Amino acid sequence: MKAAVIHAAKDLRLDERETPRPAPGEVVVRFGAGGICGSDLSYWGKGRVGDFALREPLVLGHEISGEIEALGEGVSNLAVGQRVAVNPSRPCLHCDYCRAGRSNLCRNMRFFGSAAIYPHVQGGFSEHLVCRADQAVVVPANMPFARAALAEPLSVAIHGIRRAGDLVGKKVLIAGAGPIGLLLALAARRAGASFVAITDLIDEPLALARQAGVDEAINVATSPEKLAAFGADKGFFDVALEATGSPQALASLFDVVRPGGRVVQLGMMPPGDIPVPANKLMAREIDFVGAFRFASEFQTAVEWLVADLVDVTPVLSAEMPMSRLGEAFELAADRRRAIKVHLHF
Repeated sequence: MKAAVIHAAKDLRLDERETPRPAPGEVVVRFGAGGICGSDLSYWGKGRVGDFALREPLVLGHEISGEIEALGEGVSNLAVGQRVAVNPSRPCLHCDYCRAGRSNLCRNMRFFGSAAIYPHVQGGFSEHLVCRADQAVVVPANMPFARAALAEPLSVAIHGIRRAGDLVGKKVLIAGAGPIGLLLALAARRAGASFVAITDLIDEPLALARQAGVDEAINVATSPEKLAAFGADKGFFDVALEATGSPQALASLFDVVRPGGRVVQLGMMPPGDIPVPANKLMAREIDFVGAFRFASEFQTAVEWLVADLVDVTPVLSAEMPMSRLGEAFELAADRRRAIKVHLHF
């Protein structure tokens, strides 16, 4: 079978790999669509994501949907031909974090398409992939594969919103109008936020954010004073969510979040330590929390997509065949032209 394999920064190839077979409790999924994530782009552009650096060739991809093609021994709750969204998290289900319902913090996590451990966990940008049966979540047969593949990034957004706390009637700021930022805006509104603002450095994604229904979209490169104005009277926002991975963006949030508010960190920062304005955090009693991947939110994301509870149209930019892999990554990296690019065979 063919698979999209990153060998080093800017060295992305469509390689031949052995077609997998399912072990007991597993299923084989025929690839339907896969979204190119910011982490895939980072492996492609830099050979690393944050502190996770490539040490061997890695099949990319963790935003995957497809069709059940074969069942391993003992799998009785799925059927060949069913369309599924694939949860890329493969927690051990036995450690203390898994038992406590926080499987995203699993001590033995194997997350598709990640160089966090060695040997790396191979991803899903391949004609066929194997996953544990509990990772395959059935979606309607008429759901487009690209829409089903959005379950993974939507899960990240829902988890971030849950880490933000009760948002009913709250004023929310999102730093970054990329895929996660736009999905955060949709999820925040769904969670009851009364006012949603979003910032970015580029006008094109901000225009899509307006289409998605945000109340304020601010280009902090050309109009930084618009964000600064929200810092008057000790801050305006109840919650701010950082989805850029930019230390500068993070630092700016503590000026516009009101005393007693909360800042949620979702973006993956550059390697090493990042300074935080601790005096502002202390004096304003601002809660600063992290949000890493997701746990049970994957099932929630699928339910939202099936019930059409959020309009994800602004996120869906383009679909391209795997034969145009390099072109697809170039498009996905161009934030003026695309938010989310999906691959298919």
